[in-house]
Amino acid sequence: MPDGSRRQAHVIGGGLAGTEAAWQLAERGIAVVLHEQRPVRATPAHRTDHLGELVCSNSLGSDTFGSAPALLKAEMRRFGSLVLAAAERARVPAGSALAVDRDVFSAELTRHLEAHPRVTIVRGEVTELAGPLVLATGPLTSEALAGRLRDLVGRDHLHFFDAAAPVVSRESLDESRLFAASRYGKGEGVYLNAPMDKAEYERFWLALRDAENAVLHLDQERSATFFEGCLPVEVLARRGEDALRFGPMKPVGLVDPRTGKRPWAVVQLRQDNVAGDLFNLVGFQTQLKWPEQKRVFALIPGLEHAEFARLGVMHQNTFLAAPSFLEPSLCWREQPDWFAAGTLIGVEGYTEAAATGLLAGLNLARALSGQVPVVLPPTTMLGALARYVSTCDPAVFQPMNSNWGLFDPIDPPVRDKRQRHERMAERALADLDRVLLEAGIAAAAPA
Repeated sequence: MPDGSRRQAHVIGGGLAGTEAAWQLAERGIAVVLHEQRPVRATPAHRTDHLGELVCSNSLGSDTFGSAPALLKAEMRRFGSLVLAAAERARVPAGSALAVDRDVFSAELTRHLEAHPRVTIVRGEVTELAGPLVLATGPLTSEALAGRLRDLVGRDHLHFFDAAAPVVSRESLDESRLFAASRYGKGEGVYLNAPMDKAEYERFWLALRDAENAVLHLDQERSATFFEGCLPVEVLARRGEDALRFGPMKPVGLVDPRTGKRPWAVVQLRQDNVAGDLFNLVGFQTQLKWPEQKRVFALIPGLEHAEFARLGVMHQNTFLAAPSFLEPSLCWREQPDWFAAGTLIGVEGYTEAAATGLLAGLNLARALSGQVPVVLPPTTMLGALARYVSTCDPAVFQPMNSNWGLFDPIDPPVRDKRQRHERMAERALADLDRVLLEAGIAAAAPA
């Protein structure tokens, strides 16, 4: 990869972090070369060559004011986020969550970047790094580049394993056994719910617990560790009989209209595309062998004859010990024109990946324009995430998503949790607006 001019930047990786970084750079006057290895080099998880393809889920999290994911999205909108603009165009019903049609979403991102006069998309694997750049290769970084990164940061990578949930066709479901509802009546009842009584749940739990895993064929298969926020459903089942009922199958906030009571357990299905003919099993990421998935998931009421548009898959995710080399601006300490973003630096979640790509792209654009990179205050969600990935003890560093625990306590204290979170969100947006004004940062809204 050539060095290029000081007004040209390279973005390595065409996922959510990379697409957002490229957009922010281009909209701020920087020529961008966006490198994406697909389709020249395939990955175990992707199925298209589109930019920003979603793999594990089609949800970008809650959009309800007062929630941590909603605050992060509100902050991103102030910067003119391309990812969120594409998500709004691809939005599908999901109650209070922002969920998208995967194909429409990735096509929107690809269209905007292919059409941008300052963006050049190069397909092929990158194995060497030369700045200025944003590194956003994500959890499926190629082996060659991963080896180069290991040499550069001077310490081994950390590894965890991730899995994607199955997707079923709606016409194959027995909807007489399902009911439409969102938890606590939020939204328009767009989830399909498969209720289970105690006997049905115990039968399903036993089958899932004892089902046969797929052979992963991954480098560190025997020492695999899982990120707690994205456990395969069968791993969770093996932790105990009630683990699922307090996890993805929790029945709280739902009432079965046939009985007028809360079910013993419930499987939720969320719309996966605009047409509404595909639904994914919420929280059911899995590493089971495909015949086992069909056998076990057929025990879910209403899914006895389900047709799977996609079965669950398992893949290795990689992230770096970012606090050992990253600044809160997302700049490398030893490389002032290198920035990094996305799940590679230890943020968990689609929105979090895009948000860090936004910050990295913005700050590289500022550096190339002779301006000082922005360090967002830790009272903002994006600033708190940036602080975490740059200051956490590397020995205990694990992927982190947006959450209120990243914030310092509010002063004066507010006892009511909902009011406290709303007050924190209000403070965050006020602090962000002040920083944007002081730094002269104008949002660039996608067309």
